[in-house]
Amino acid sequence: MAEEAHSRPEITAALARGVTRLLWDHGLSPLLEVPLANGRRADLMALSSNGEIWIVETKSCVEDFAVDQKWPDYLDYCDRFFFAVPEGFPIDLIPEEVGLMVADGFGGAVLRDSPTRLLAGARRKAVTLVFARLAVQRLLFTPAAP
Repeated sequence: MAEEAHSRPEITAALARGVTRLLWDHGLSPLLEVPLANGRRADLMALSSNGEIWIVETKSCVEDFAVDQKWPDYLDYCDRFFFAVPEGFPIDLIPEEVGLMVADGFGGAVLRDSPTRLLAGARRKAVTLVFARLAVQRLLFTPAAP
C-alpha cells in the first residue's frame, strides 16, 4: 500500500517538534507560538543561556513560504532569525540574509547560521519578559497529558 502524503498541518507540527528538539539540543529554551508587540506571532522563539533571542519561522511547503512574506516583521524582536523547512524544500528560495534549518518530527540541523543582529537593551528586556511570563502561564495552566 502506498504511503499517504502528510497534510500541511501535520508537516508544520512535525517541523515544530523537530526544531524544538534541535534548539533544546543546542542549549536553548524554546517556546511555540509567541506573540510579539507588533501583532505578529513567532512560530518558535528560543532563549539562550546568555539571553540571546532566536525566532524560527516554519514553512511546510513552497506555497506556505510564497504566501507569507511577513518574516521581516520578526527581525526587530530577535538576535537571530531562521527559517525551518522540511527535507526536499528548495532551499534556494530562502533569503541569504537569514539562517536556515531543516527538520522533521525527530530533530533537525542548522544548514546556515543566522547573522546576529543585537537587540537594544529595552527591546531585549521587553521580549524576555513576554517570553518568561508566557512560559510560566503555560506551565501553570496547561493540563498534564494523561
